[in-house]
Amino acid sequence: MSADKLKGWKELARGGAIMEAGCYEQVNTGTWRTYVPIVDTEKCIHCLRCWIMCPDSAIPVEGGKRQRTDLMHCKGCGICAEVCPVHCIAMVLESHIKPGEPKG
Repeated sequence: MSADKLKGWKELARGGAIMEAGCYEQVNTGTWRTYVPIVDTEKCIHCLRCWIMCPDSAIPVEGGKRQRTDLMHCKGCGICAEVCPVHCIAMVLESHIKPGEPKG
């Protein structure tokens, strides 16, 4: 590349800059996932710690109770399983879940 086509560092696009406002609903991180949270609904006490700590707003709540994980937004980070006081959330390799078996 010739020197006249090279840009100086001040002319380069700023890395990590958020150019437009947005929200989690526009970012479907579910395709990044390797692990999926499987919730034992019998053990869940609906303390909502998982909902508070979820970085992707992937845990809907209705009537003060945790609902199934929104897998379009869950990236499988496992924070929900780590903060659960009753250990009702297990992180399972998505490839080990049989077709038709409930997830989230």
